[in-house]
Amino acid sequence: MNVIWRNSVSCLRIRKVPHRYQSGNHPAAPLGSRILTDPAKVFEHNMWDHMQWSKEEEAAARKRVEENSAVRVLLEEQVKYENEASQYWDTFYKIHKNKFFKDRNWLLREFPEIIPVDQKTEEKTQESSWDNVKTGAANCFSRTHCPIMPEEKNLGMKRCGSSDGPSKARSHFSNLDSEEHSEGPLKTELFPGSSATFRILEVGCGAGNSVFPILNTLQNAPESFLYCCDFASGAVELVKLHSSYRAAQCCAFVHDVCDEDSPYPFPDGILDVILLVFVLSSIHPDRMQGVINRLSKLLKPGGMLLFRDYGRYDKTQLRFKRGHCLSENFYVRGDGTRAYFFTKGEVHTMFCKAGLDEKQNLVDRRLQVNRKKQVKMHRVWVQGKFQKPLHLTQKPSKLVSPLLSHG
Repeated sequence: MNVIWRNSVSCLRIRKVPHRYQSGNHPAAPLGSRILTDPAKVFEHNMWDHMQWSKEEEAAARKRVEENSAVRVLLEEQVKYENEASQYWDTFYKIHKNKFFKDRNWLLREFPEIIPVDQKTEEKTQESSWDNVKTGAANCFSRTHCPIMPEEKNLGMKRCGSSDGPSKARSHFSNLDSEEHSEGPLKTELFPGSSATFRILEVGCGAGNSVFPILNTLQNAPESFLYCCDFASGAVELVKLHSSYRAAQCCAFVHDVCDEDSPYPFPDGILDVILLVFVLSSIHPDRMQGVINRLSKLLKPGGMLLFRDYGRYDKTQLRFKRGHCLSENFYVRGDGTRAYFFTKGEVHTMFCKAGLDEKQNLVDRRLQVNRKKQVKMHRVWVQGKFQKPLHLTQKPSKLVSPLLSHG
């Protein structure tokens, strides 16, 4: 009997592996288990996990940020970077195509929620994706710059599976709400992926470095559908031209997440997962909350928003020169693209204000080393998982003076 019980427990543990990362504690496997215990061996590997900073290291990082933030970009230049953000990213992809960033094969390890809860799919994921990921886990983040798709205006949205314009799309979906979708099956052929039972949206898809690892895994889950958008039309075109792009299971479209009047090619309240990875940091801090609020509306009750982005004092922030700071912890690169560096508290506040429940919110600190040059660099990322409540409670509205209601 004891043998049977132990075997049953072992099987349960194995089956639950993809779901054990929900807590706010540092998960052992997805964030790596290469711990530096002997400083003399620091150059034996390219990356060390769960690094604790000394007081001296943190003080030096804070001083460096104070120095590179002392001179701010002129206001008229800041306006230019804001208004022409999509053009800077279009230029970036025209130059680099899909050669600049590595495929994010680590996604399934950090975010197993991407996979629909189906035993057959879970087994396939464990057999293929998990093994493919673990060999490159130590080096998966050795990038100085991630594919983050900012925000801007005046982009004509390319419709997927339809030639209808934005105005028709708005009227088409205006009478559809999340309760209608959750209570019964959706009408087919209304929008791309309408017949799917599991839907994912990747915001800021770039050239597809997340899209194709996800599609590769979802090929054994035909009931799933992936939407991916970017406001750089050149990036979306790269995705559509990729040999692995499957219109039957994926819809890539141009979209500005900061434009509240720009519709999505699907109604609100139908998404199971939203992937927001190295995207929010490229958006002006004043516009971030609005973006998260809008994305929250797209989730169905119980849906998950998965977040990963730059953390405060990451090496990328420390490398900026004087004169590149736009505002506090917000910088512009030489190519005109921008980056913000978050704290765990900021992330918590923004997503909770959007009505989402925090399931994970952690700071991932790693030590990246250049063994040839004998250089050590601290990497800092913030990772979070936020869920739309299953049962939304109506909060009492605050009394607002009519004179102030439009202020």
